[in-house]
Amino acid sequence: MSATGTLLYSAELIQEGGVYKLVVTDRLRHTVQTAYIPRRAVEQIPTFLSKLDSKQLNGFR
Repeated sequence: MSATGTLLYSAELIQEGGVYKLVVTDRLRHTVQTAYIPRRAVEQIPTFLSKLDSKQLNGFR
């Protein structure tokens, strides 16, 4: 998959020991937000991404 257009946000998921840190960068405002998230939320990321890409969200697009 290739990306075209303007990058608005980028996200990194970092594991530090047994702790997961989500770092989201707002590329337009040049700000960074960090949140520590539980392992269970990390395990749900593939499911969440699949739902975003599914036809069930036609009204969301």
